[in-house]
Amino acid sequence: MGKRDDLIAQYADDLKSKCGMSPDMDLLTKVTIGCGPSIYDADASTVAGSQQSELETVKNNFLVKKLGLADGPQLMDAINAVIETYGRSERNKYRTVVYYMLVKHFGKESVYK
Repeated sequence: MGKRDDLIAQYADDLKSKCGMSPDMDLLTKVTIGCGPSIYDADASTVAGSQQSELETVKNNFLVKKLGLADGPQLMDAINAVIETYGRSERNKYRTVVYYMLVKHFGKESVYK
């Protein structure tokens, strides 16, 4: 198995153990690939849930640009709900896991088909 496969297994484990979700492995793999090389960078691979600027970046670059959602307060509400599900106190909130949960939340799986 390659490094990416190891990371996907880690993300799947986080979804099961920390978020109480049974991951769709095909979708999780596509979201992981969509994150590009950032998954290999310790800083870029995680989301700082307590930093407003970081949450704005997730909103603008992922929800608006990637998923094509209209900007509005519902986007930040969804991000906060995902961070809450993952666990605010969880030190490593993987970007891929956060993005995966947001894709599921908005029913935007079609973006990755």
